[in-house]
Amino acid sequence: MEVYLAQPRGFCAGVVRAIEIVERALEKYGPPVYVRHEIVHNKYVVESLKAKGAIFVEDLTEVPPLAVTVFSAHGVARSVEEEAAARGLPVLNATCPLVTKVHNQGKRYMSKGRTLVLIGHAGHPEVEGTMGQVPGPVLLVQSVEDVAALTLPTDAPVAYITQTTLSVDDTKDIIAALQAKFTDIQGPDIRDICYATQNRQSAVRDLSKLVDVILVVGAANSSNSNRLREIGTEAGVASYLIADGSELNPDWLKDAKAVGITAGASAPEVLVDDVIEALRRIGPVKVSVLPGREENIEFRLPAELTAG
Repeated sequence: MEVYLAQPRGFCAGVVRAIEIVERALEKYGPPVYVRHEIVHNKYVVESLKAKGAIFVEDLTEVPPLAVTVFSAHGVARSVEEEAAARGLPVLNATCPLVTKVHNQGKRYMSKGRTLVLIGHAGHPEVEGTMGQVPGPVLLVQSVEDVAALTLPTDAPVAYITQTTLSVDDTKDIIAALQAKFTDIQGPDIRDICYATQNRQSAVRDLSKLVDVILVVGAANSSNSNRLREIGTEAGVASYLIADGSELNPDWLKDAKAVGITAGASAPEVLVDDVIEALRRIGPVKVSVLPGREENIEFRLPAELTAG
């Protein structure tokens, strides 16, 4: 069986930075270190950090006084930052710099008196963090239909920002609908969309031209992993989201001569290897990596972890 690996796949720079912040905090301060929300949406990553002494909580009330606290890569609302400050918790902020950039864009648009529209998924921690960072009401739209339902006057000054785990392709129809509806609208440059989301989606489109089945390695609650599976399906290829090799169903591969594998931005390469091993247990495989965009972006760690 031919196995093709999408390139790029797996960890993005924001995820690498977030995980490293937790690991370095554990080394520097000793366990336990408290992390608000899953540092990234991947059970394997979370469990391996738990084994090193990280404790994951959903609410800061679960963090003991003066305990080192890490905010996840998805970002948090200002109310969470204020609560941590009021309690004197030493905080390491692992929010992805590209998410922070969206927060800053939103604040800038709002300071200019524009009504802010956020394109994103309701309930996603990044969306909740962004809506909680901007000092005023934010209108969330998830579809072109949501845009049609907006009741603002067509000449109202409007601006839009987007969730980082959506790509240019995911948002283009919604942005076009906003631009058609409002005469005075601004939004970030298309280059500001998360590079990693766009690259992984483009790689899956390339992959779909070569294979009969696509396996996306990632967590069920990972927005970008789910989207990779959807893109494979939209391209007409049977596509499945699996956490690791244990979830591989041999029936999916009955008539497949070529299988494609990719991984969401929060899925480590060790899980891709696990899926390849599961395929080997079914029969002989030949693995090749597709040519793709090289990613060499690195984000700096917080100063507290690099000093000394």
